[in-house]
Amino acid sequence: MEERIIDGEISEFDERFEQSLRPQRLSQYIGQQKVKHNLEIFIEAAKMRNESLDHVLLYGPPGLGKTTLATVIANEMEVGVKMTSGPAIERPGDLAAIVSSLEPGDVLFIDEIHRLNRSIEEVLYPAMEDFCLDIVVGKGPTARSVRLDLPPFTLIGATTRAGALSAPLRDRFGVLSRLEYYDTEALTDIVERSAALFEADIDPHAAIEIARRSRGTPRIANRLLKRVRDYAMVRGNGSITTEMAEQALEMLQVDPLGLDHIDHKLLTGMISRFRGGPVGVDTIAASIGEESTTIEDVYEPYLLQIGFIQRTPRGRTVTPLAYEHFKMEMPE
Repeated sequence: MEERIIDGEISEFDERFEQSLRPQRLSQYIGQQKVKHNLEIFIEAAKMRNESLDHVLLYGPPGLGKTTLATVIANEMEVGVKMTSGPAIERPGDLAAIVSSLEPGDVLFIDEIHRLNRSIEEVLYPAMEDFCLDIVVGKGPTARSVRLDLPPFTLIGATTRAGALSAPLRDRFGVLSRLEYYDTEALTDIVERSAALFEADIDPHAAIEIARRSRGTPRIANRLLKRVRDYAMVRGNGSITTEMAEQALEMLQVDPLGLDHIDHKLLTGMISRFRGGPVGVDTIAASIGEESTTIEDVYEPYLLQIGFIQRTPRGRTVTPLAYEHFKMEMPE
């Protein structure tokens, strides 16, 4: 799959510079007001009772700040945090090694928790409910079960596919929080905050322009800001003006709605070759040289969200909004 600057998934490049941009406290965390308000109450109540916070499930599209929020929760609870991911825990012994090293009240963050092996989930259930681990030692007739007591801890799971979680695992989370896409105002605040941390001078209208094209995702906003800053340093005096931002974003092929060249290729291909549909996803994939699963999982969600395409029983169709955006006449 071709790498895209407007992809919400994290890359190695993002990991290197996101650490310096992540807020450390709820007061610094921008957006997600409903989630923040609920967490403030639950955290304060847990601290008043001198207990660990209930297990938390954070779910929503990639790039919205689930990992950041896990770190913020740990900071607010004034405890340590250990981070891992579902695919990294291959055996029950791996999980045992992680949870047995936790201090009372610590946070264990598991990213992509929907990818946990089912056998590991079975070991995780008593750890979440009773703070104990049942480990089988040995094999065959000599095998025996050993119970390990664990200190109270908070498990924070993050997933982009809450529906892929098994019902028993999902039911063991006391706090379920869905992170929504950000509006332009909140993204503008994020862009201005990141620019200040980058020590870059940015015009307020330039921040709005970057926010508008970020597809409601802070990770994309920060990624675009970094590229716009580079452009302003090379082609200007380093100050990010509205003109500089527009020129840089045009060079990156990100239009005012956050669509890139692949979105354009997909939509204009459907319009020019199939009169806007309906057309099957396999046919679209063959016409633009992509996998059908990539189109369904990566390209379509945002186009569906902004109402540029529709899924029908007969296939995908392009909506009048897309024709209007491309200044093309819709066929009879």
